[in-house]
Amino acid sequence: MRYRLMNILAVFIFAVSLVMAQEGGGNFSKAEDTFLRNKPEEAIPLLEKVVSEDPANIKAAQYLGIAYQQVKRWDDAIALYKKLLNRAGLDVAQVAYNLGNVYFAKGSAAFAEEYYTLAIQKNESYSSAYLNRANARIKTGNLSAAVQDYTAYLSLEPASPKRPQIEQLMALINAQFAAEEQKKMEAEAAAKAEEERRKRLIDEVSASLQAAAEETKGLQASSEQVQSYDGEFILE
Repeated sequence: MRYRLMNILAVFIFAVSLVMAQEGGGNFSKAEDTFLRNKPEEAIPLLEKVVSEDPANIKAAQYLGIAYQQVKRWDDAIALYKKLLNRAGLDVAQVAYNLGNVYFAKGSAAFAEEYYTLAIQKNESYSSAYLNRANARIKTGNLSAAVQDYTAYLSLEPASPKRPQIEQLMALINAQFAAEEQKKMEAEAAAKAEEERRKRLIDEVSASLQAAAEETKGLQASSEQVQSYDGEFILE
């Protein structure tokens, strides 16, 4: 009797678990469908419920983060993605990339660059991370590194429709580098010419003072040779 009761209880627990799993799956399906139909405001509460009930559902959490981005809830997206980083597994590069996008949209290019770098460290072939890190580096003024990232992106995506714009931007940056180098060379040349002019002037003034000293010395020597006459003049 006891054995039979235990079997019934086990079957009951299994049935409840199955129903709960089906309900959870149904909740996720509905949330996913709403999200994929580009209705972030409606999808957010559904996805929040799924993530709350099943924290291991990384896909639902990523959907939620993107939905937060779509409605510009930057801080909520950042908090969510940072929690995901430590448990995203194979998706960590994607999570880091999304986090970089949030920071870039928020206007924090330096933080965006940091997370794009993390995404690239986890996946060296992540072309979009190179492209977006290049854009972040443009914002921070690191133009040389930006050109390197644009080059890496085009190497990974040779047929990219963005190639003409990227090549145009790289040409502008390289032209700016050339102009700055030319300006630097001209400034150095002007500084050298000014230094040489001052040196010549110093030499000329020094030589002039030396000549004046020699003349003074000569006059002093002449005056020492003049003898004084102490006698009386007699007029006849």
